[in-house]
Amino acid sequence: MDTYYWDSRIDYLRRSRDLYYNDDYIEFLVEKVWRVDTPVRMVDFGCGYGYLGLKLLPLLPEGSTYTGIDLGEKLLEEARSLFEPLPYETEFIRADIQEVRLERQYDIALCHAVLLHMPQPVEVLRNMIDCVVEQGRIITFEPHWISNMANYYLHGYDQSRLVHLGILQKLYEQDTKRSGKDGNIGAKVPIYLSELGVKEIESRVSDKVLFLHSNMDQDRKSGLYERLRDSGHADAPAQERETFVTQLMERGARFEEAQQQYDNELLLSKQFQSDSSFTYACNMKITFGRVDRASQGMTD
Repeated sequence: MDTYYWDSRIDYLRRSRDLYYNDDYIEFLVEKVWRVDTPVRMVDFGCGYGYLGLKLLPLLPEGSTYTGIDLGEKLLEEARSLFEPLPYETEFIRADIQEVRLERQYDIALCHAVLLHMPQPVEVLRNMIDCVVEQGRIITFEPHWISNMANYYLHGYDQSRLVHLGILQKLYEQDTKRSGKDGNIGAKVPIYLSELGVKEIESRVSDKVLFLHSNMDQDRKSGLYERLRDSGHADAPAQERETFVTQLMERGARFEEAQQQYDNELLLSKQFQSDSSFTYACNMKITFGRVDRASQGMTD
């Protein structure tokens, strides 16, 4: 049986998560925006090692529970190990979130950076909606890649020399048309949820702005630099110029655009160093709404 890709990326997942949010912003969402004041039953679609459970359970009323669903057996083993000493009621299920059918018993169904990898993300959203009780909540944390790329700044360089938004936007759109997998899905989830009948939909943007600079504590600076590098920021082109250009043209780029993209990536990879001054915000989109079947004349 083929190895599940994300089972081999547990270390990366753990190191990269704190690039997205400040802890106090998650607390703000729970207490001030979602106003969760009674115990809730959560189910996490594509839970990985249980990141959302680890973040949310300490902030939720006592008695809240967490169920995680993922295809990765090693990921689930890691999750069970992390939660075993903690005072929370948890369950982990190995299943494909595109196909799983759950009993309608959860107050909150959520996912984190999962829908962008799904060729049929709307079907996953339907499964999430189907498993929550009346007035239950759907919450998604998903990226919007083009806004990510607009939030790079490496001091000393015009952004257009490092990140060319026009060609990136075209490539993302063409890739989505070919594969169905959409790195810009964070901006589209509110529309999908509305089309599926979800009510009271709102969308927020993650708050964290990363700042690498020469006056940082050396350990913090080294740690942030390594996490950024590990997450693929400022990677050098993976192929030689001719192959790189050919592959981008096959994805919809013009020859001149592909050449420029190669030059941009190569320059960024060379100039982004541990002593650089650099700011970046990932701009994860956090979208949420309520399931209101009664208003649609639907019954359980």
